[in-house]
Order: sequence, then C-alpha cells, then structure tokens
Amino acid sequence: MAQEAKYSASGLDFRLHPLVLLNVSDHYTRSRANAVDSSSGGSFRVLGCLLGVQVGRSVDVSNSFEILYSSPDGKPVFDEAFLEKRLDQYKQVYSALDVVGWYATGAEVQPEDLDTHRRIMEMNESPVLMLLDPSPPAHSRDLPVRLFESEMRAKDGVSTVEFVQADFKVETSEAERIGVNQVAKILPSGKSTGSDQLSSHYNSMHAAVKMLISRIALLHQTVQRMESGEVPYDHRLAREATALLRRLPVLDTPQFHTDSLTESTDTMLTIYMAAVTKGLSAVHDVVERYNVAYDRQGPRRRTSMMP
Repeated sequence: MAQEAKYSASGLDFRLHPLVLLNVSDHYTRSRANAVDSSSGGSFRVLGCLLGVQVGRSVDVSNSFEILYSSPDGKPVFDEAFLEKRLDQYKQVYSALDVVGWYATGAEVQPEDLDTHRRIMEMNESPVLMLLDPSPPAHSRDLPVRLFESEMRAKDGVSTVEFVQADFKVETSEAERIGVNQVAKILPSGKSTGSDQLSSHYNSMHAAVKMLISRIALLHQTVQRMESGEVPYDHRLAREATALLRRLPVLDTPQFHTDSLTESTDTMLTIYMAAVTKGLSAVHDVVERYNVAYDRQGPRRRTSMMP
C-alpha cells in the first residue's frame, strides 16, 4: 500500500541503534533461507518487537526480538505463548527496556499492519513501526529503513488510525561500534579469525601494489614514447609526472636500507617468537592430556594389583 508523504508532528526524537538493524537483517536472512517456499519474493515478511527506553520526548530503540506468527486468513496471528515467554526472558535480562514498537520487512506499509499495530498497542499505547526494505534500489545510498508513528485522524466523520513517517537518527555506543566493526570484518567464507583477516588484508595490499605497478609502467611507457617522438609531447603530463616523482621518498640511501633491514629483522623475529609460543602451547596441551590420561589409569592399575 503506497503511502502519501505524511510526516509526524509529535516532536519525538527517535534514536535507532545498529544492533536493531543487525537483528532485523539476521532475522529476515535466516527466515528466508529456512523458508519452505522461497518463491514468495518481496511478499515474504518477518515481524518482531522493538525494545528501548523513552525518557521525556526521546525514544531510544536499542534492541529487538522476533515474533512467531501465522496468517490463516491473510492477517498475522501471533504465537501468544512465544511472545509472552520472550518478553519475560528479555525483562529478566534487560529490566530497563520496554516494548516501544515493532518492526516488519517490506517496501511499503501493508493494510493488515494496522491490526498488528493495535495488538502492539496493548503493550505500549503509542508504539512505533520500523519498516526495513530487504530489496532496496541499487542506486539508493540511504538506509532502507523508515519509522512510522500512528495518529488518529477524522476521515468522513470517522476516526481512523493512520501511519505517518517519523524522522530518526542512528546512534551508537562504544560497544556497538566495536561489534559492528567485527561483523564488517567477517569474510564471505564466514570466518573472522585473525589469520583469515590478515590473509585478506595482505591480498588487498597485494592487489593494490600490482595496480600501482601497472599504472607506473603505463606512465613510464607514455613518457618514453613522448621522448622518442611517437606521440605529441604533453607538457602538463610531464609536469604532473615530475611532481609525483618529487613527492616519492628517496629509496636508494644507506638510511633507507638500514631502516628496511631493521624492520624486516623485527618482523621475522616476531614471527619466530609467535611460532615458538604456539609450539609451547601445543606441547603444554599434550602434557596436560597425558597427565589426565595417566591419572585416570593409575588408580585402575593399583586396584587390579590388589588381591
């Protein structure tokens, strides 16, 4: 259902945390991958509750959890037992957080969302709806996320509830920045260990150096062809090449060779010490396992020797 450009006039300040976006994205990805019928396309939706704190006119949305539901007649029907259990679990761990709204995936608000919104209003009289578009346009540079508030409006003499879009800003804490940074470093293979990240970093550096060498070789060939007269002499290009060479550090000096040798030696020493430490750790594990095995077998041997 396409929405007109209606914006909220409540004046509430909504602050959305990255953890919520990660939770919703993960919920949609898992549900879509485990769905029996994956041909539903954009009609596939997931729902969940938004948790946060409201202080005055500031609403801080910091966490979320999924909702199990079914749609027997096209309208979502919650698994009330699952919902109550999750609320109780989150309340025990995060006692300061309350239900401040709910989330759904999709490009636009659907007509049946009003029924879901009324159910959430039983837990919060003025909940907010967060809509995440799982298939945003390729040219879009904005977050595919929108927030909606509900307002009572009179239409043809009848009071109806309508969704109006609300502004928000993304706010992160130090712990969230570290977590998001770690997630961003996870490789497509799903591994995020130090060795895998280091290999990926070195591969990127190697590709960058190869590209730099190819560009320098192309520039060198162009200058040689200008010098031999094969192509017209380009004074602007020659000046830019000269300025670039002057900015490069002087590499053929005794000081450079000394510093390079020192850094190379320090690096090799660090690698050697890391290998020794890893070897000692492996030996320690073998000794520990041997001691455990010996301690378990010792009493049995002594018992078997008794008359």
